[in-house]
Amino acid sequence: MLDPLTDLDWINTYALPWGLNLLFAAGIFVVGRWVGRGVVAIVRRILVRARLDEILVNFIVSILNGVLLLVVIIAALDRLGVDTTSLVALIGAAGLAIGLALQDSLKNFSAGVMLIVFRPFKAGDFVEAGGTQGVVEKINIFSSTFRTPDNREIIVPNGAIYSGVITNYSARATRRIDLVFGISYDDDLRAAKAVIEQVLQAEPRLLAEPPPFIGVAELGASSVDLHVRPWVATADYFDTMCALKEKVKLAFDAHGITIPYPQMEMHQYVTQLAGERVGGGSPAAAAGTTPAT
Repeated sequence: MLDPLTDLDWINTYALPWGLNLLFAAGIFVVGRWVGRGVVAIVRRILVRARLDEILVNFIVSILNGVLLLVVIIAALDRLGVDTTSLVALIGAAGLAIGLALQDSLKNFSAGVMLIVFRPFKAGDFVEAGGTQGVVEKINIFSSTFRTPDNREIIVPNGAIYSGVITNYSARATRRIDLVFGISYDDDLRAAKAVIEQVLQAEPRLLAEPPPFIGVAELGASSVDLHVRPWVATADYFDTMCALKEKVKLAFDAHGITIPYPQMEMHQYVTQLAGERVGGGSPAAAAGTTPAT
């Protein structure tokens, strides 16, 4: 049977302090988690009101929640008497090693954050970026998904997108169609321009403002090149461009206006000598001419 005094000393020396520390550590963890959830909820509401993308909001909230949980755990362990200095150093070293190993992923992550925050394009836009062209389907934290005109799905790292030139063909409501029509030098220039004007006026998808431009751009080696610059709604760009090329070609055929192809003319000049210089023959005889008498 144990000595009651010894049992009391054990309780006062070990059981009671450890029990109190354990109770306080549990209280720190519970209160810390409650406060952390409140902070996370407030940050989420602020980000939602700032109209950030839902993917970015969820990612930031998840990171914040993990960091706050780590802080609460370290505080609770410190209350229990655990030496947290080495634990913090270990976490820092692990974070540095992970950062170096995932530097490409972190680059894509930072680029994804910039794409979501500044929005150079959005889902549904037709863009040229990261070495590809297509309709943007999804913008994720690390990569973006494009759908090409031939219905291929291409996943491009955000780092490759944000570090290069981004061309957004859907950013503006209107676009200019740039066409070049070459006519023969033998054709009537004014008649050709009149035919093009008739075709443009008959196309209902073209915009009245700004007015279309028709002018001679270059006197080429085989043709007179006419630049045609009408404006159209962005959604009608491709169909209208193809239709105008077809209609102008048919109109040129109907009015006898030719669209020449590159060609080269060769002229051969043959000179026949009337004689050859023999002995003391005169240059005139060698050239095939008769000296005057």
